[in-house]
Amino acid sequence: MATKRQRPSGSWEFIVRRKGVLPRPVSLTFEREEEGDNYCARLEALLDRGIVPPELLNEKPDIATIRDAIRDYLVQVAVAESDKPVLATLTGKVGEIELRSVNYSWAESWVRSMKQDEKLSPSTIRHYVGSLARCFDHLTRRPNSTFVTNPLRLLPKRYATYNAADAAVLRATAEEGREVQVPVDEWRDRRLAPDEEKAVRGIMDGQKPEGRQRALALRWQGALELLFELAIETGMRLREMYTVTLDQIDTERRTIFLDKTKNGDKRQVPLTSIALGALARYRQQVEAGERGMGGWQFDGGRLLPWWNGNDSPMALKQTTALLSRQYARIFEAAGCTDFGFHDLRHEATSRLFERTKLSDLQIAKITGHKDPRMLSRYANLRGSDLALYLW
Repeated sequence: MATKRQRPSGSWEFIVRRKGVLPRPVSLTFEREEEGDNYCARLEALLDRGIVPPELLNEKPDIATIRDAIRDYLVQVAVAESDKPVLATLTGKVGEIELRSVNYSWAESWVRSMKQDEKLSPSTIRHYVGSLARCFDHLTRRPNSTFVTNPLRLLPKRYATYNAADAAVLRATAEEGREVQVPVDEWRDRRLAPDEEKAVRGIMDGQKPEGRQRALALRWQGALELLFELAIETGMRLREMYTVTLDQIDTERRTIFLDKTKNGDKRQVPLTSIALGALARYRQQVEAGERGMGGWQFDGGRLLPWWNGNDSPMALKQTTALLSRQYARIFEAAGCTDFGFHDLRHEATSRLFERTKLSDLQIAKITGHKDPRMLSRYANLRGSDLALYLW
C-alpha cells in the first residue's frame, strides 16, 4: 500500500514502495487526495503484475498524453471515417492531458467543463466522449499497457444531460439581463406529411412552385427522383446511395449489397416492390436519355451521376453537400419548411415500424442502426399494437 501525507501547501504526497519491483521508493504529488488514491490503485495493480510504468524509471513512455493515444489509435485501428474529424478536434482540446492524470475524476471534470464552460449540446458531448472512449478501449488492450481502466466507460447514464447544478452555473455566469438557454436533448422527429410528399414529387416532375413563374431547373431529373424514392423506401443514408454501383444491385434477390457503411460494416438492404419499380424505370430513362438523363450511361459502373468514384473524404463531403443543397431547393420550393434530406431516413424508418411486423432487430439490420437501442424512440409508433397482446 502507498503511504500518503498532506503537505502544508495542501497538496498530497504519495510514496510507493515495492521491493524487488521498484529500484527505489517513488514519490508522487497530487493536488487532490482522491486523484492520488485512484492513480496509486491503478499503479499497484500494474506492479502486482510486474509491470513498471516507464515514467517511474525516468523513461519517457511511448504514449504519455491523450494526443499520443489518439495518434496510436489512428495508426493501429481501422477507425470509422465519422470518428476521425471528432478525434482531430479532441486532439486540439485535450491532447496535452497526461494519461497518468486521466481517471474518473478527470472524466467527470471534462464532461462538466463541456457543459458549463463550452455549453455544448448533449449530443455533441456524447460524440466527443464516445470517440475518446473507443480510443481508450484500444489503449487498455495494448500489451503491457499502464492504462488499466477506461474511466469514460464508468460515466453514469445520461451523463451528457444538463442537471440543475449545470443550469445554475450557466445562469450565474450569464450576462446580466440575458436569457439563458440550457441545452437539452432533442430527438429530431420531422416527418414528411402526405401532402408534402405529393408537393415534392410535383416539383421534381416539373411543376412550378407556388408564387413563381417557372419550374426549378433540375439537372439529372430522373436520378433525383430515384434517389428520393430509394431514401423513402429503404432508409439508406445519402452517401450509401450515391456511391452504389450496378454490381451491388441484385434485382432477382431484391437486395442492394452495401460494401461499406458509415459504421464500417457491410449491409444488405432489401428492396420493396416500389423501389424495384423505380430502379427499372430509371434504367429505361438512362438508356433512352429521358427525364434529363441524356449524357449519362452508368459511367464506371456507377448507378448515379454525381459521384466520380473518388472515395477520399473531401470528395465524398463535396458530393454530399452538393446533393443536400439540391434537395434543400426542392423541399423549399415544395413548401416543406425545416426539412432536410436526412429526415427521409427517419421517415423511412418510421414507415417500417408502422407498415410492417418486422422486429426492432430486423429493422436495425435494414437501416444500419448499429445499436438497436437507437430505435427505441420509434416504439411509440406501435404502442397501440400492444393492446392486442393484453387480456
